[in-house]
Amino acid sequence: MKLLFDLHTHTMASGHAYSTLQENIAAAARAGLEAYGFSDHTSGLPGAPHNIWFDNFKVIPRQIEGLRILRGAEVNVLDFEGHYDLEESIAKKLDYLIASLHSHTYVSGTRQQNTQALLKAMESPYIKIIGHPDDDRYPVDTDQLARAAAEMGVLLELNNSSLKPGCTRINGPANARQMLLDCMRHGTRVVVNTDSHISYDVGRFAEAIRLLEEVRFPQELLANLDLARLDWITRPRG
Repeated sequence: MKLLFDLHTHTMASGHAYSTLQENIAAAARAGLEAYGFSDHTSGLPGAPHNIWFDNFKVIPRQIEGLRILRGAEVNVLDFEGHYDLEESIAKKLDYLIASLHSHTYVSGTRQQNTQALLKAMESPYIKIIGHPDDDRYPVDTDQLARAAAEMGVLLELNNSSLKPGCTRINGPANARQMLLDCMRHGTRVVVNTDSHISYDVGRFAEAIRLLEEVRFPQELLANLDLARLDWITRPRG
């Protein structure tokens, strides 16, 4: 299985990642990707960049080293109502937003409250991907999430980092597996990302590919297999 792009990656601008944008792009090219997206954390996380970082993406070429370059951000869901920490004036300039739950910006509630937080975030037309909904620190109902994502045209993320030994997320492999099964039941589209915080992880999807093959995930629901399917993520919603 050949995956063609990686859209959840972090540069040094995130404050807790260790490679430059140029180093990540070079790593993506070496990995044989055809497109690369960067999605640094927004302001709620310690060390995250000022909004001017996202506002100046116009200087970054759309083609580098044979790769199509996409401009994104990983926003922090802040509450049960799905508010997140990026202004609309900036969000509308980006190709995609990934909405995620993080400990520095979100206090976990019940399974239903956490699910509601993501469902509410999905109502924003700028949210294209729900990031790593696989962490029992913030348990969610993946069946409900998958059903709503299919209806709203949002993709759920199979996060390769969640599947690695030593990941701080709790029960990532089991929860990711259940998410894939729920997505298969509801016809929900999935995107595989590395969530890399260093260039050596960009474009390396081994754990995710093993899980996809294990559950026999339908290729027609997997974004990364066709560059044309980037339209699932970059097209306007709402």
